[in-house]
Amino acid sequence: MPFLFYVLMTWTTLERRPLITQRIVAFLVEILPGIARRHGANLLEAGIVNDHVHVLLRLPSRYDLPRLAQGLKGTTARMVNRERLADDSQPFRWARGYDVRTVGLRGLNDAREYLRGQLLRHPNKAPR
Repeated sequence: MPFLFYVLMTWTTLERRPLITQRIVAFLVEILPGIARRHGANLLEAGIVNDHVHVLLRLPSRYDLPRLAQGLKGTTARMVNRERLADDSQPFRWARGYDVRTVGLRGLNDAREYLRGQLLRHPNKAPR
């Protein structure tokens, strides 16, 4: 049986501005799983509020996390701007960097619940 590991990856909008609208949430929910698959990862859950994104991913044992982060962030920012999904007059941009934490098998359900509860944790950050 091949070894897999799980990570919780988080990234924010530029300057944590509330740029993520309902249209962008719908777009991200649709596009992120495919981008992850193209990079050899499986997106298991996502939690999105107006200034940051959390994703729970299953990865093979040897993995290039920086390339995955670049793919998830770069592709989505380019597509949001190309499709003119952002309400802001400025281009949609993610902040530099990201956070990655490993999740053990026993913690998967807790991680999923954490992501599903993002709007409860951040009620003032609901996408408009």
